[in-house]
Amino acid sequence: MNKKNFALIGASGYIAPRHMKAITETGNELVAALDPYDGIGIMDSHFPQASFFTEFERFDRFIDKYHRENEKRIEYIGITTPNYLHDAHIRFALRSGAHAICEKPLVLNPHNIDQLKIIEQETGKKVNNILQLRLHPSIIALKERVQKELEQKPNKIYDIDLTYLTSRGKWYFVSWKGDENKSGGIASNIGVHFYDMLSWIFGEVKENIVHLKQPDANAGLLRLKNANVRWFLSVNYDYIPEEVKAQGQTTFRSITVEGEEIEFSGGFKDLHTRSYEEILAGNGFGLEEAYGSIEIVSQIRKMTPIGLKDDYHPFCKKII
Repeated sequence: MNKKNFALIGASGYIAPRHMKAITETGNELVAALDPYDGIGIMDSHFPQASFFTEFERFDRFIDKYHRENEKRIEYIGITTPNYLHDAHIRFALRSGAHAICEKPLVLNPHNIDQLKIIEQETGKKVNNILQLRLHPSIIALKERVQKELEQKPNKIYDIDLTYLTSRGKWYFVSWKGDENKSGGIASNIGVHFYDMLSWIFGEVKENIVHLKQPDANAGLLRLKNANVRWFLSVNYDYIPEEVKAQGQTTFRSITVEGEEIEFSGGFKDLHTRSYEEILAGNGFGLEEAYGSIEIVSQIRKMTPIGLKDDYHPFCKKII
């Protein structure tokens, strides 16, 4: 197999090492990386020979010169930057003659996707979104089960509770993640791949309701074609169930379908490599696949919460 050449924008971020690992495990090469922060010892474990830049202008020049001075091209550019920069960095990748591989959320608003479709057509390059839950064995099994049940009862409406709490310290609210204009807010930052997964299995959105919206917690109800999803997302440790705290855990993740817990806590660490394998095989998740979940989080961001009315998630009572 011929090695593919990669570049990476956002090399010091939390998720960047999974992309480096995926490039390594798929037998490819990281040629260049960019990040304003220069303490990136993790690169020594994967690609110590990769060129590294802290300034975009020098990285841009390197990419341009590399294409002009080498027979080989940089074929893929990975993007693991703050959410609000994804759109600009995807555009850079496409216009540099590379396919883009971008972390979730792909962009903050659906109209960004419409513009990226045009640039894809202009450049002939593809945008790939990391939607790793679609590759999780437990989630695939759930989708197959639901499809079979819907063949028998096409109008069935499932009752689902999505609960995701991942504790974050004070730094979170000082960083770009705590700035809704940059992260898109909690729903975009920690919820978008769950919305994608649920709408992938249970169909398009019929109604989107927000019950509660605070800097550290969001909650609402998604009425999908075949499911009503009560959801609660938070970065506040205080809202984690006491029995989970007693085990020393700072994260709580739960999805129940018709009261049955779906176990999918394991197997996450290898899903980026699986994502890269699919992308390299031409089966990546593109702009169309990203559209639904971006529409959901964009709506949530703009909506006014209605309070504890209708069918709200029980965790809402922890706050109000």
